[in-house]
Amino acid sequence: MEEPFSGLIFKTIIDPFVGRLSYCRILSGTIQADSTVLNGTKLVREKLGHFYRVLGKKHVAVGSAKAGEIVAIGKLKDTQTGDTLCHESAPICYPALALPRPVLSFAIEAKSKSEVDKVSLGLHKLIEEDPTLEFVRNQETKDMVLSGMGQLHIDLALEKLRRKFGAEVRVHTPKVPYRETIKASSQAQGKYKKQTGGHGQYGDCWLDISPLARGEGFVFETRVVGGAIPRNFIPAVEKGVVEAMQEGGLGGFPVVDVRVAVYDGSFHVVDSSEMAFKIAGSMAFKKAMEAAHPVLLEPLMLVEIDAPTDTVGAVMGDLNARRGRIVSVKANDHAEQIQAQVPLAELLKYAPVLNALTGGRGHYAMEFARYEEVPRELAGKIIDEHRAERHPVAAH
Repeated sequence: MEEPFSGLIFKTIIDPFVGRLSYCRILSGTIQADSTVLNGTKLVREKLGHFYRVLGKKHVAVGSAKAGEIVAIGKLKDTQTGDTLCHESAPICYPALALPRPVLSFAIEAKSKSEVDKVSLGLHKLIEEDPTLEFVRNQETKDMVLSGMGQLHIDLALEKLRRKFGAEVRVHTPKVPYRETIKASSQAQGKYKKQTGGHGQYGDCWLDISPLARGEGFVFETRVVGGAIPRNFIPAVEKGVVEAMQEGGLGGFPVVDVRVAVYDGSFHVVDSSEMAFKIAGSMAFKKAMEAAHPVLLEPLMLVEIDAPTDTVGAVMGDLNARRGRIVSVKANDHAEQIQAQVPLAELLKYAPVLNALTGGRGHYAMEFARYEEVPRELAGKIIDEHRAERHPVAAH
């Protein structure tokens, strides 16, 4: 008796003429074109389209496929590379392909505003074809970031983007998502008073700000006694503080790890409003930040590098030059695995450097570890550069 049908999708191609083709290796049983099967990975039903046997650039339509054969299936709706297809009566899910993590990232921008959608759509289609590519839009730096396995990989992806989807892009190094925080406590008053014809605006609050442990985010407290500020205006003060935290006073980076307490203030029976207290909260926070020893924070990455033994000295020397700290070194046969903590700013163009140091035999993976203070001599330079970007006219 024949086993029930199952197959693994190992490749996706988006053909300008045929549309989306999913390459499937049939692992058991037999399946007819235009059948309905189960996607065992996502647990959704999938209607199979036409089957094609692929010979070079030729696609020959076939009516069925059996175990051991490879067919291209047209227009699958929910199925992607790595998914299992199977018979509904015998569900199965094969392990997905183990994909390496991207190591090199570039920020890309469309050559013109009108092409942004074309670029975005094209990149999403390229990622369907090649899941080792990664594309994200960084909400904070506003960069469109494309990541791949190396320079050549990204060059080929961008060439394909131009040839297949007619989208041209400019490429530059992605921005580092810096943060700001404080090292001391301070108090400040924010008083917003505006007198116009009719109702004026009046909001007045005193804030006490103090540093929190790294990674604790933001805490807002109320210590107002005796109704100095009516309770209904307190949320407006917090809103003003949260808005002011989006752009710190050092370089305009988001502020983190701060405890803010509103402890005093005053109000006007007629002129006070939520808007006035929101502005007062924002003013008080900015003023208090200036006096609380603000510092710049940068993302620190945990990097794992596999390098041949004869190149380890050169790799570790280079990591030290990049402000890296070696965490551990483990020996495996003729290679060694180095774990280090290195600032993200020093790793933006690391892939070609590691290739050069190891003769193309080394590889690495990294993940975010935590935020850490930037050394003072570097912080000034970063802040000046960021201000120049935000206000190009003032910089000249």
